[in-house]
Amino acid sequence: MEWTGQVYADTPTVSASAYIDAPPERLWRYVSDIHLMPELSAELQHVEWLDGATGPCAGHRFRGRSAHHALGNWETVSTIVDCEEPRRFGWAVGDPAHPMSIWRFTLHPQDTGTLLEQWAQLGPAPSGLSVAIEAMPDKEQKIVFVRLREFEAGIKSNLATLKDLAEREK
Repeated sequence: MEWTGQVYADTPTVSASAYIDAPPERLWRYVSDIHLMPELSAELQHVEWLDGATGPCAGHRFRGRSAHHALGNWETVSTIVDCEEPRRFGWAVGDPAHPMSIWRFTLHPQDTGTLLEQWAQLGPAPSGLSVAIEAMPDKEQKIVFVRLREFEAGIKSNLATLKDLAEREK
Protein backbone atom coordinates (compact mmCIF):
# COMPACT_ATOMS: atom_id res chain seq x y z
CA MET A 1 0.00 0.00 0.00
CA GLU A 2 1.33 3.44 -0.89
CA TRP A 3 0.95 6.37 1.49
CA THR A 4 -1.43 8.96 0.08
CA GLY A 5 -1.02 11.46 2.89
CA GLN A 6 -4.74 12.24 2.97
CA VAL A 7 -5.05 13.16 6.65
CA TYR A 8 -1.69 14.92 6.80
CA ALA A 9 -2.26 16.62 3.43
CA ASP A 10 -5.44 18.18 4.83
CA THR A 11 -3.16 20.34 7.04
CA PRO A 12 -4.79 19.54 10.38
CA THR A 13 -4.62 22.23 13.05
CA VAL A 14 -4.79 22.53 16.80
CA SER A 15 -5.10 25.54 19.08
CA ALA A 16 -5.73 26.61 22.63
CA SER A 17 -6.17 29.95 24.34
CA ALA A 18 -5.91 31.46 27.80
CA TYR A 19 -6.92 34.73 29.37
CA ILE A 20 -3.87 36.54 30.73
CA ASP A 21 -4.16 39.51 33.07
CA ALA A 22 -1.63 41.57 31.13
CA PRO A 23 -1.93 43.91 28.13
CA PRO A 24 -0.89 42.68 24.68
CA GLU A 25 2.13 45.00 24.75
CA ARG A 26 3.53 43.16 27.79
CA LEU A 27 2.84 39.73 26.32
CA TRP A 28 4.32 40.64 22.93
CA ARG A 29 7.90 40.59 24.13
CA TYR A 30 7.41 37.02 25.42
CA VAL A 31 5.60 35.52 22.42
CA SER A 32 7.97 37.14 19.92
CA ASP A 33 11.15 36.12 21.79
CA ILE A 34 12.46 33.08 19.93
CA HIS A 35 15.07 32.52 22.64
CA LEU A 36 12.28 31.89 25.17
CA MET A 37 10.80 29.12 22.97
CA PRO A 38 13.20 26.35 24.10
CA GLU A 39 12.23 27.10 27.71
CA LEU A 40 8.58 26.62 26.76
CA SER A 41 8.97 23.52 24.60
CA ALA A 42 9.65 19.92 25.54
CA GLU A 43 11.06 19.35 22.02
CA LEU A 44 12.78 22.54 20.93
CA GLN A 45 16.28 22.55 22.41
CA HIS A 46 17.99 25.59 20.86
CA VAL A 47 17.27 28.49 18.51
CA GLU A 48 19.41 31.10 16.79
CA TRP A 49 18.71 33.96 14.44
CA LEU A 50 20.10 33.61 10.91
CA ASP A 51 21.30 36.05 8.27
CA GLY A 52 22.30 38.69 10.84
CA ALA A 53 18.75 39.08 12.22
CA THR A 54 18.51 40.06 15.87
CA GLY A 55 14.78 40.28 16.43
CA PRO A 56 11.33 39.50 15.07
CA CYS A 57 10.32 40.86 11.68
CA ALA A 58 8.47 39.28 8.75
CA GLY A 59 10.98 37.47 6.57
CA HIS A 60 13.58 36.97 9.33
CA ARG A 61 14.76 33.40 9.71
CA PHE A 62 15.93 31.29 12.62
CA ARG A 63 17.35 27.80 13.06
CA GLY A 64 15.87 25.43 15.61
CA ARG A 65 17.28 22.20 17.00
CA SER A 66 14.74 19.74 18.36
CA ALA A 67 14.56 16.29 19.93
CA HIS A 68 11.67 13.84 20.41
CA HIS A 69 11.81 10.37 21.96
CA ALA A 70 10.13 8.74 18.93
CA LEU A 71 11.29 11.04 16.13
CA GLY A 72 14.94 11.55 17.09
CA ASN A 73 16.93 14.78 16.72
CA TRP A 74 16.53 17.25 13.89
CA GLU A 75 17.25 20.78 12.79
CA THR A 76 14.95 23.13 10.88
CA VAL A 77 14.95 26.65 9.54
CA SER A 78 11.84 28.74 10.20
CA THR A 79 10.76 32.00 8.62
CA ILE A 80 8.64 34.59 10.36
CA VAL A 81 5.55 34.91 8.17
CA ASP A 82 3.31 37.03 10.41
CA CYS A 83 4.63 39.79 12.65
CA GLU A 84 2.20 42.52 13.65
CA GLU A 85 3.18 43.95 17.04
CA PRO A 86 1.40 43.45 19.45
CA ARG A 87 -1.26 41.34 17.66
CA ARG A 88 0.25 38.35 15.81
CA PHE A 89 3.51 36.46 15.64
CA GLY A 90 3.80 33.43 13.37
CA TRP A 91 6.45 31.34 11.67
CA ALA A 92 6.60 28.64 9.02
CA VAL A 93 8.91 25.69 9.51
CA GLY A 94 10.78 24.88 6.31
CA ASP A 95 9.81 26.53 3.04
CA PRO A 96 7.30 29.30 3.90
CA ALA A 97 5.49 28.65 0.60
CA HIS A 98 5.13 24.92 1.41
CA PRO A 99 5.87 24.49 5.15
CA MET A 100 6.26 21.40 7.31
CA SER A 101 4.23 23.25 9.93
CA ILE A 102 3.07 26.73 10.82
CA TRP A 103 2.90 28.16 14.34
CA ARG A 104 1.19 31.38 15.43
CA PHE A 105 0.38 33.40 18.54
CA THR A 106 -2.57 35.79 18.35
CA LEU A 107 -3.14 38.40 21.05
CA HIS A 108 -6.71 39.68 21.48
CA PRO A 109 -7.18 42.60 23.92
CA GLN A 110 -9.96 41.71 26.35
CA ASP A 111 -11.06 43.79 29.34
CA THR A 112 -7.82 44.75 31.13
CA GLY A 113 -5.90 41.74 29.78
CA THR A 114 -5.37 39.61 26.71
CA LEU A 115 -6.88 36.46 25.29
CA LEU A 116 -3.74 34.71 24.01
CA GLU A 117 -4.16 31.96 21.43
CA GLN A 118 -1.48 29.65 20.12
CA TRP A 119 -2.27 27.77 16.92
CA ALA A 120 -0.33 25.15 14.95
CA GLN A 121 -0.80 23.45 11.59
CA LEU A 122 0.81 20.23 10.38
CA GLY A 123 1.96 20.17 6.77
CA PRO A 124 1.42 20.34 3.95
CA ALA A 125 5.11 19.58 3.30
CA PRO A 126 6.53 16.28 4.59
CA SER A 127 8.29 16.27 7.96
CA GLY A 128 9.73 13.74 10.36
CA LEU A 129 6.18 12.58 10.99
CA SER A 130 5.95 11.55 7.34
CA VAL A 131 8.52 8.77 7.93
CA ALA A 132 6.22 7.16 10.50
CA ILE A 133 3.21 7.55 8.22
CA GLU A 134 5.07 6.03 5.26
CA ALA A 135 6.09 3.06 7.42
CA MET A 136 2.51 2.53 8.66
CA PRO A 137 0.14 4.13 6.12
CA ASP A 138 -2.86 2.32 7.58
CA LYS A 139 -2.21 4.14 10.89
CA GLU A 140 -1.91 7.64 9.41
CA GLN A 141 -5.01 8.96 11.14
CA LYS A 142 -3.83 7.71 14.54
CA ILE A 143 -0.26 8.99 14.01
CA VAL A 144 -1.54 12.46 13.09
CA PHE A 145 -4.01 12.42 15.99
CA VAL A 146 -1.27 11.54 18.49
CA ARG A 147 1.03 14.25 17.11
CA LEU A 148 -1.73 16.86 17.31
CA ARG A 149 -2.38 15.87 20.94
CA GLU A 150 1.34 16.37 21.62
CA PHE A 151 1.14 19.80 19.99
CA GLU A 152 -1.96 20.61 22.07
CA ALA A 153 -0.28 19.57 25.33
CA GLY A 154 2.74 21.70 24.42
CA ILE A 155 0.56 24.68 23.53
CA LYS A 156 -1.34 24.46 26.83
CA SER A 157 1.96 24.29 28.72
CA ASN A 158 3.27 27.29 26.73
CA LEU A 159 0.18 29.33 27.57
CA ALA A 160 0.44 28.48 31.27
CA THR A 161 4.10 29.52 31.37
CA LEU A 162 3.45 32.73 29.43
CA LYS A 163 0.57 33.55 31.77
CA ASP A 164 2.82 33.05 34.77
CA LEU A 165 5.62 35.19 33.31
CA ALA A 166 3.39 38.08 32.25
CA GLU A 167 1.21 38.16 35.36
CA ARG A 168 4.18 37.91 37.71
CA GLU A 169 5.64 41.04 36.10
CA LYS A 170 2.84 43.35 37.37
